Amino acid sequence: MQDFSNVKVVLVNPSHPGNIGASARAMKNMGLENMTLVQPEQFPSGVAVGRAASAVDVLESAIVVNSLRSAVAECGLVIGASARSRRIPWPMLTPEQCAAKIISEKNTTRVALVFGREDSGLNNDDLQLCHYHVQIPANETYNSLNLASAVMVICYELHKVVLKAEELTPRDKYDLWDQETATGEQVESFYEHLERVMITIGFHDPENPRQLMHRIRRLFGRIRIDMMELNILRGILTNVEKKIKGRED
Repeated sequence: MQDFSNVKVVLVNPSHPGNIGASARAMKNMGLENMTLVQPEQFPSGVAVGRAASAVDVLESAIVVNSLRSAVAECGLVIGASARSRRIPWPMLTPEQCAAKIISEKNTTRVALVFGREDSGLNNDDLQLCHYHVQIPANETYNSLNLASAVMVICYELHKVVLKAEELTPRDKYDLWDQETATGEQVESFYEHLERVMITIGFHDPENPRQLMHRIRRLFGRIRIDMMELNILRGILTNVEKKIKGRED
């Protein structure tokens, strides 16, 4: 489990308490709990509590300050979310790069992720307090994200890095499988059984195989059959053999 105690999400002048609550929920969903609010218009708020769902503890521990400068004063890494292009270029990160940088530095320095006002985002003075800017790719004709949505996107990218580091994503489906994967010896016995039945019913001519068994091996190798599935198929083949024998008798 990653420790995000050195990482805070800073919301600058949020005007709608619902966005504060939804941001708290997004944070907790992805394992972050430190929220700082810069001059919120309404806080505390029952609306924020309602939107936070089970993340009320994030709201209850939120710190309210009068300026962004004071919010990031102790931080050695400050990243501001912005959809604007700037006349003076600033070090820009993608959401993925932003997450990787935070993960790489969070154990040795305090980190602030800064999000701006719902109507206008972060202004130039705000952005100049940031070491990096992060821009979330969006539709060019409408690239203004809801505040809580932007928080969720960046927090999710952080969570993805954590999952990858813990080798949980992309998660191998067999980590949660209900049956053991069949062994090589068991699968070979199945192939022999299948080939025998196919020859018996006239579907497979070993003198003219046409790569049939090769393709069947490729098929079952691709899905990595489990023990229950293998037993079902072997049972079907056995019943086919019994029916054939019954007719012959």
